[in-house]
Order: sequence, then structure tokens, then C-alpha cells
Amino acid sequence: MDAEIVIVGAGAAGLSFAHHLCAAPLGARLPSVVLVEPPPGPARPAVRTWCHWGPPGGPYDAVLTASWDRLRVRDRAGREAGGVPRGLRYKMLRSDVFEEFVLGELSGRPGFVRETATVTRVTGGPGGPVAEGHDARGRPYRRRARWVFDSRPLPVLPPARTTLLQHFRGWFVRTAGPRFDPGCADLMDFRTAQPAHGLSFGYVLPLGPREALVEYTEFSRAPLDAAGYEAALRDYTGKVLRLGSFEVTGSEQGVIPMTDARFPRAPAPGVFRVGTAGGATRPSTGYTFAAVQRQARRVADRYHRGLAPVPPVPHARRSRAMDAVLLRALDQGRVDGAAFFARLFTALPPERVLAFLDGATGPLQDLGIGRHVPWGPMTRTALELPFLRRRPAGAPPHRGEP
Repeated sequence: MDAEIVIVGAGAAGLSFAHHLCAAPLGARLPSVVLVEPPPGPARPAVRTWCHWGPPGGPYDAVLTASWDRLRVRDRAGREAGGVPRGLRYKMLRSDVFEEFVLGELSGRPGFVRETATVTRVTGGPGGPVAEGHDARGRPYRRRARWVFDSRPLPVLPPARTTLLQHFRGWFVRTAGPRFDPGCADLMDFRTAQPAHGLSFGYVLPLGPREALVEYTEFSRAPLDAAGYEAALRDYTGKVLRLGSFEVTGSEQGVIPMTDARFPRAPAPGVFRVGTAGGATRPSTGYTFAAVQRQARRVADRYHRGLAPVPPVPHARRSRAMDAVLLRALDQGRVDGAAFFARLFTALPPERVLAFLDGATGPLQDLGIGRHVPWGPMTRTALELPFLRRRPAGAPPHRGEP
């Protein structure tokens, strides 16, 4: 056996699991950990931004790119909601900075090894699971462990009743004059042109009076092409935000699955899928980072107490059921998504809405939030869901659906 734990992938999930597992309390035993990441090239993700809500003084606060204590949501008419979420800040991390921080913390830790290889297969076996692939020169790579945490994206999403995509493109902009409030993050601005199917919104994270990340985001069944994103961003920055002249200093683009699929978390004995591949992405919002941190902390705590480091279910069954209803209602056009989210922030304290969107509310809080949802279409959707068959990704819609 080469290590107790092999972690495949050094994205948000892989790095977070390595960080928490190797940050043992005084007197606790440290695992031997091999963190495997692909060599530079197409298999390694581009630098990207991760954002999440959390209290001040979090474990990564020292390396945040920015944070905001106020949030704003605008409906289609421009009316504002939001405010200061009690006890929370919105935090931005750049993936390259996060990687440098975590690897710096782990450098020299007994039992921690970072290796470069492309893992193409993870299998179970009587002697423990095995991660196999090849290194940068094409030579065979093989590591056997007691447990393997696999954070690689799934090649195909599991069957689902509803699958939408949260897809986006963002520009890092620098304007000629001050155009942004550095203390306020625009979480959802529904003044964007709404698509025929799904919803869209703008997203503005100021980095200074003249600099910000400005994104156009859609929830729909398929991404746009490059020209579509460019046109949407030009429309939003020009007609809605009226930024005037500006320079684009960088960009980012991504696709996040929003699905009620069941993600198998243990495909083989001793093998656990984590991150988006393990269902950590909240189906109705696309939030992932906070759920990954909760999973990683629980896994590390179990290991340090001498228990098998089995990842917990990322989101409660109640939360997944509510998400399934909302996704179906949005997909069928029964709920106006822009009005739905704007109404929540208008009717409720922002910290309560954010906890709900992140899957951190209890049954009583969920009932309180339920008072502000459109009961008719949501009830109809909830009643029909048990009779819908889960379909493979890319399959045609259910009969009678648009």
C-alpha cells in the first residue's frame, strides 16, 4: 500500500480534503496522503474564482482576493433588496492563490506527498482501491491506498428528472472612472434580457471603485456560444450598468450542473467521490464551495477520531426534495425564476435566504421560507415528481414537455 489516502484532483475539493486531513489536532494521528494532480495542459482546469458565504475569521481569510459585507439583489424593474447579512461575509478566492496557500501549509508535513499524473481509472480491489493512469511522459502511474477520494468531474451526469445548467461568462473590467461600490456585491441583478427558457442575471463583485468582476449567468438547458456570451455582457455592461469606457483585463467562463440526479458517492469499496462528482453542488443554486468544506471537515474529524473517513451526504434529503421541485418548476416555466429569487430577498432577512440557498436551514426555517413561494405551481410540481422517470443526460424531454 502506497498511502492511507490518495486524493485525485487538486481543485477546490481535493485541496480542501488534503488541507483538513493533514491539519490534525494536537495528539491526533496524521494520515499518509498522496495528492495527485494532472500536469499543466488541457486536463488541468484554468484559473478560476470561487465564492462563498461565511463568518469573518474563516480558515482562508488571509488569502481572499476580496470580501463584502453587503449584498444587493435587483428585480427586473431595478428595485433593490438585500442588505448586510448578520454574521456573514461574501468571500472571493482565486484558485491559484488557494492552491499556493494550501500547498504551502502542507509543505514539509510528515506523510504528505504531491504527485503529478493524469489518473484515468480508479478501481476497488481486495488489497485496497487503486488509482491508475500515466505521468507527463506517458509512463504508467499506479497508487494503491486504503481510501481514495476522487474529485474528477464525471464524464456524463447521472440520470435525472430535471437537469439545468448554470453557465456564465465574466469579465474582469477596469473603468475610466469610479463606477463600483467596493463594499457591496451584486449577487443577482435581473435587469438582464431574460431568455425564452430559464432565467438570467448579472453578477458584480467590485474589487475597487474602478475594478470589478462582471458576469452574465443563465440557468437553462444548454450553454451559449462565445458570441452569445459576448453580446449578453456588452448589453449588461453598456445598457444596464452604463459603465462607459472600460478595459477587459481578464475573463472566466464555466458550467455548473443543476440537477436532481442521484450521485453515487461510493462507486467501489474504499472509493469516495467528492466535490461536484459526489453531489456537493446545491442543485437549485450551484453553490459548491461551502458544502465541500463541510464534507472535508467531517471526513477529517472522523479520521482523527479513528473512524473510517466516509464523506457525509452533502445535502439533506429535505433540501434535495425542495430543489427537485424548484428545478422542475423552473424548467417547465411554471415559476418566474427572476421574480422567485427577488421575492425571497425582499421578504426575508438576507442571512436567512443565504442559509437556505446554501442548504444550512432546518425544517422550521424552511417552512417559514415556504410561505413566500408560489404554492400552486410548486404543489402541482411536487405531486407529479414521483411519477416522472429519471432519464439519461441528453435524453429528449418527457412526453408533452417543451
